[in-house]
Amino acid sequence: MNIVWFVIDCLRADRLGCYGYHRNTSPHLDRLAAESVRFQQCIGPHIPTQPAHTTMFSGKDVLAHQIVAQGGRQELDPQIRLLSDLLREAGYFTGAVDNMGRWFAPAFEQYVEYPRWNHDGSQPWRNGEQVSERGLALLEAAHQDPRPFFLFLHFWDPHTPYLPPAPFHRMFYGGHERDPGHRSMAPVWQSQWFANYFSEWLEGVTDIEFPKAQYDASIAYSDVCLSHLLNRLWELGHAEDTLLLVTADHGEELDDHGCWFDHHGLYDTNVHVPLLIRFPGGRRTGTVPEMVTLMDLPRTLLTLLGLEAIAEREGMMGRSLLPLIEGNREPAAEGVYLTECTWMRKVGWRTPEWKLIVALEGDIYQKPPVELYYLPEDPGEQRNLATQRPEVVAALRAQMEAWVARRLEETGLPDPSHAQADALRIWQPRFIAGKRD
Repeated sequence: MNIVWFVIDCLRADRLGCYGYHRNTSPHLDRLAAESVRFQQCIGPHIPTQPAHTTMFSGKDVLAHQIVAQGGRQELDPQIRLLSDLLREAGYFTGAVDNMGRWFAPAFEQYVEYPRWNHDGSQPWRNGEQVSERGLALLEAAHQDPRPFFLFLHFWDPHTPYLPPAPFHRMFYGGHERDPGHRSMAPVWQSQWFANYFSEWLEGVTDIEFPKAQYDASIAYSDVCLSHLLNRLWELGHAEDTLLLVTADHGEELDDHGCWFDHHGLYDTNVHVPLLIRFPGGRRTGTVPEMVTLMDLPRTLLTLLGLEAIAEREGMMGRSLLPLIEGNREPAAEGVYLTECTWMRKVGWRTPEWKLIVALEGDIYQKPPVELYYLPEDPGEQRNLATQRPEVVAALRAQMEAWVARRLEETGLPDPSHAQADALRIWQPRFIAGKRD
């Protein structure tokens, strides 16, 4: 069985039609979802991108792999093997279209990068087309190889800045985004942290609904770019022998909690990601309501391939999702440990019902140091119950701290959320100056 793994960076689950979104952002993915198993509560426990992908490919948490930030000085311990390297050792052709580099590149037999794209806001992003173009060539190489293949394709739209090309650029917005009568962007322009960067691609914009619509349009652009790869897979006859996996590393904040156009905050807007698994021939479909995590994916894939012994040997922490896929209603995990090292350092504990967020330092939005949300009644996480329900805060915090203490004892390593407190400060001044790398 072949495997093709698509990651769409910054993609929120709730902005896809197959997850109930009202805009038609994802017609091709929605059709794929109808032939797939759709996970309703997939959690990306560690943000941003490099920690998320390291977890996805290692099946280990940040306390084991120690990658907690983006672009920090910490390197991955070479003893930690990534899924692609393990599959190559097991006889697979492994290839990627990606530009994270670092420890991801040597883990693939063929690692195809694409140029860094324009960041100054002067022209649309066409990143999705670069991924598709290189992905089609990689797919042809895999098709010609006698070995089964594992391909990873990393789309960066709808990552900020949201600059979808025509004809997508006005797809969901028909107003006048610079109308002086609008006032909704005023708090954004008052931000010392982001105003310079946002001015590169949102200069003069007064209506906050415009960047939200551009985010959605960027999803629609990615959806079309990804569809070219799906079409070619089908043309090559791989619909019957290839497992497809579509997910995201994390989501995005679109002013849902007074945070703007980036992936900071441990709210579900950021940690609830889509997860679709299409089995060969579309032989298994349905929905899985239980909470699962991106850390579960390597063990699940290895188990599907009859290679579960490798997952055991490598000490992968995630569980196989096959019992849930087959309809065995297992209880959800007691809790999922969350970390963030972006513009703020926070940790969290998410259960099927509750979300606890604890700040490790004052954040740039002046959020409370402790936040508590009851998800069944408040899925948008708008009512902080930390002061009303101190007993719940204490219980969840005790669970989280016990988890961390156990993991620190098991790994014998420092807690990276504390040990790498300044991991991102090396580039924040450039971002504030409007020169984001």
